[in-house]
Amino acid sequence: QVQLVESGGGLVQAGSSLTLSCASSGRTLSDYAVGWFRQAPGKEREFVAGINRSGGSTVYADSVKGRFTISRDSAKNTVYLQMNSLKSEDTAVYYCAAVRSIRTVFTTPPEYDYWGRGTQVTVSS
Repeated sequence: QVQLVESGGGLVQAGSSLTLSCASSGRTLSDYAVGWFRQAPGKEREFVAGINRSGGSTVYADSVKGRFTISRDSAKNTVYLQMNSLKSEDTAVYYCAAVRSIRTVFTTPPEYDYWGRGTQVTVSS
């Protein structure tokens, strides 16, 4: 069983940076593709970034391309989301998710099997 825990959220000003972490207790994340999603009040959960099992393939939503970077550290069993140049529209609860996969990066919520509880990111303008 994969149990995901997000951390690193907080309240920051526009233009600032934050790094979110997604750690797994239980099974190693090395066999899993991992994605970051976010959900703002009144909106559907949306894909932010994803990384495949090896870390060799990443995908980003157009809205965060060039500002966010997803990476993974197998030794620490953790996936990170580095967020730079934050905007007020980035305000949301951020979730990480995992699915057992060899090569593919998935971009929709139904494709993921395991989810964390989320961490709040609030960007003030």
